[in-house]
Amino acid sequence: MQMKKLNVLIVDDNEAFRQSLRHILVRHFPFMQVSQAGEGEGALNSVAQRIPDLVFMDIRMPGKNGLDIIRIIKSTDIHPLICVITSFDLPEYRDAAFCSGADHFIVKDESTEAAIISVVDGMLSGLAT
Repeated sequence: MQMKKLNVLIVDDNEAFRQSLRHILVRHFPFMQVSQAGEGEGALNSVAQRIPDLVFMDIRMPGKNGLDIIRIIKSTDIHPLICVITSFDLPEYRDAAFCSGADHFIVKDESTEAAIISVVDGMLSGLAT
């Protein structure tokens, strides 16, 4: 069975983290085409150029924060699954992420590679339905 290529966007101002997450994704999900942005405006440009199926979004970044970008993306005609991935495991961050339209929430420092893969598998099963 041929898996459809999925466009994935990673938005995080930490380049090392972006590269690390990209490496995990392409190793375990070779059908993913992964693009990256280091800040909000770059994310919006990437969304316009390559409509993503899945977005990993940091909250705290220079310029527009991730919550603003999520709201903008969710107000368009495209509706990618969005996973907030942040260093801040605070209830107010979780609430704000889900209120902004995020579908999932991952804490960077507490998530192992296996946990990230599990979340992505769950998100992909949601895309298949």
